[in-house]
Amino acid sequence: MTGLPKQRLRVGFVGSGFIADFHLKGMLGVRNVDVTGVFSRKAENRARFANRVAELGLGECTSHDSLESLVNADNVDAIWILSPNYTRLDVMRTLHAEVKAGRSKVIAVACEKPLARTIAEAREMLRLAEDAGLNHGYLENQVFCTPVIRGKDIIWRRAASATGRPYLARAAEEHSGPHEPWFWQGDKQGGGVLSDMMCHSVEVARHLLTKPGAQRKSLTIKQVSGTVANLKWTRPNYADQLRKRFGNDVDYRNRPSEDFARGTILLEDEDGNELVIEATTSWAYVGAGLRIQLELLGPEYAMEFNSLNTGLKIFMSREVKGEEGEDLVEKQNAEQGLMPVLEDEAGVYGYTDENRHMVECFRKGETPMETFHDGLAVVEILMGLYRSAEISGSVSFPAPELENYVPVVARTGA
Repeated sequence: MTGLPKQRLRVGFVGSGFIADFHLKGMLGVRNVDVTGVFSRKAENRARFANRVAELGLGECTSHDSLESLVNADNVDAIWILSPNYTRLDVMRTLHAEVKAGRSKVIAVACEKPLARTIAEAREMLRLAEDAGLNHGYLENQVFCTPVIRGKDIIWRRAASATGRPYLARAAEEHSGPHEPWFWQGDKQGGGVLSDMMCHSVEVARHLLTKPGAQRKSLTIKQVSGTVANLKWTRPNYADQLRKRFGNDVDYRNRPSEDFARGTILLEDEDGNELVIEATTSWAYVGAGLRIQLELLGPEYAMEFNSLNTGLKIFMSREVKGEEGEDLVEKQNAEQGLMPVLEDEAGVYGYTDENRHMVECFRKGETPMETFHDGLAVVEILMGLYRSAEISGSVSFPAPELENYVPVVARTGA
């Protein structure tokens, strides 16, 4: 690709909501980047986003009233797809069409997790990116979490080299539920908590188990077993809370998606060693806020991380009154008491290093550590787990029957 490396990468955002704001915070720690454009459905949200870019000193951001206008802009080199799951394939189709027609000079695209709602959609996302000649990156922030980067380095460099590779990774992510109504709608989101959050747990666990420098495909998926449940939000009073918050489109009395999921994934490394991933996710956790727990175990060592075991804690008595917010930790559930504080959420959660990595790879024309190939592999695992839960039995890989599989909660009319 000619004209590389670029001195600066000019990024256009598709989407201006909660996750887009996290990426902006992450961009503060990235050199050689400007955020030059945004497209989302509501003009007021685009204007707010553009103003936020200016406040953070990340560039002059133009608010575009159409996706075509954004991807065809002369000052946009790469697109970050951060819009809802059900829109992402259409975004990719538009980008592909404009690049192939010569109207867009975009050279790269990054997409937020999960890459798609089904294997067929994920495979098409990959095909469109490669057919258009675009460099592509899969935005899985937990792979770039600062504790993950540091912990994996130490384990593999010191412990694994002396006593043998790690063989068990555990990953859990839990909070009290998403912000936007489409997350709760199975057909739009692609499922429930398994689709929304286990994509994180599966990929960070695969990453931890992968030998440094090796490709993720060096680990072969052999079998998956999944369990899903409705623990909290189908209870009548909580189902009514959802309807009051989000309207009639979120009906957990009659059309729920799972709020708890557990998965066990059996793998094999290039030497035939058995490996295991245990993943747990929940929208039914009520604690200080979002909790990420990671473990990596090997013959003579263990690594552990809990995002709520922070060095900084603050206590506020009942006399301290305040509005609800998330200024201490994401998905904060209280404004009083003893609470952990994440001093730099964007850094700890991986958004800073993730964006730095993608910007540098796109700017230089290098292949990112996480690509749409990885996003497709994650969706394949998720669909296996959904199918396993549906049939109450394990699913062996390869599983070509999953190619057009749709989880029960995502089936229209189910």
